[in-house]
Amino acid sequence: MGAVYFYHLTRAPLVETLGTLAEKSLSAGWRVEVRGRSIEQLRALDQALWLREGFLPHGLAGGSHDADQPILLSATPGGNAASCVMSVGGADVSAEEIAALDRACILFDGHDMEAVQHARHQWKSLTSAGAEAQYWSEESGRWEKKAESKAG
Repeated sequence: MGAVYFYHLTRAPLVETLGTLAEKSLSAGWRVEVRGRSIEQLRALDQALWLREGFLPHGLAGGSHDADQPILLSATPGGNAASCVMSVGGADVSAEEIAALDRACILFDGHDMEAVQHARHQWKSLTSAGAEAQYWSEESGRWEKKAESKAG
């Protein structure tokens, strides 16, 4: 079973953290699906990722080459046979999916109380379903692991 990592964003913008995690995932040999609930947010992330420093090969779902994309931004699962799913904007990832992945990452805005509550609900439901989980915070100015839940 893969693990799910929760990233509580309070300092760095989403696109910066997402870009860093996506680069690390590609270095590990993983295909990445960035899953969002809003096509508007995914379009904005698509533009921001193209404008950030450093090339990050990705595409927005709905094209003829979705299956070939190393990083696919999508509102629906499964477009590029990803080993890592990164949830943004409150998109859900199930315990069954996590079991089949190398990693799932849930990135949430620490300044949005609704997003924080949704992430807490995801933590409880995923860990009670047996998923290994880690909670990471950047509150101190650097990313630190603050909590962990082992499977079983």
